[in-house]
Amino acid sequence: MMLRLVSCTLCLLLFSQLSLWCVLATSAELDGEVQIEVLFKPEECTQKSKRGDLMNVHYDGFLAQDGSQFYCSRSDKAGHPQWFVLGVGQVIKGLDKGMEDMCPGEKRKITIPSALAFGATGKDPVPPNATVVFEVEVYSVSRGPRSMEAFGQMDVDRDRSLTKAEVKAYLKVEYEKSGKPRDDPFYEKIMADIFRKSDQDSDGLISAKEYNIYEHDEL
Repeated sequence: MMLRLVSCTLCLLLFSQLSLWCVLATSAELDGEVQIEVLFKPEECTQKSKRGDLMNVHYDGFLAQDGSQFYCSRSDKAGHPQWFVLGVGQVIKGLDKGMEDMCPGEKRKITIPSALAFGATGKDPVPPNATVVFEVEVYSVSRGPRSMEAFGQMDVDRDRSLTKAEVKAYLKVEYEKSGKPRDDPFYEKIMADIFRKSDQDSDGLISAKEYNIYEHDEL
């Protein structure tokens, strides 16, 4: 009888420890950090990416569990690299974090816990609570159209709003600084994307309030 009681007590203690371990493991995964592996980095780096910068990137997404691919930017949207502003929520949180301090031409493998990816609900075809891995390649990094410093530089007539001409002129200057001028369709595409995401009242202007949607002096 005593032996059975001791055995049951040990089993209960072991079960409690396993349950606690499972809770801690789940918590650690949900609160986990983004893991970064640099696959290639150019010897010269003219500008490292930071929050608020405009980036042009190709990226492929994989499930960490079985390595199956769920996204490829090279086959999506006619295969063009993706444009987005870093750190303002245009991509998942893990990518916003994992692509900081990247150089043009750099390649990284970024492992992202579910809490910083698609969370407990997932997003088809990514299942709930899935850790994901992105392989990213950066093509360009430029001073982004989300800092208030950039807003001041673009707003040449000081009317606290941006026209398409002002934004386009700013983009041209930024690219020419890097010695990589582009043709008009290139700038038109970026400008159209900026206005689509920022001109909330569709009046053809981006106001200071629409521009600084996060109400920070520096994004």
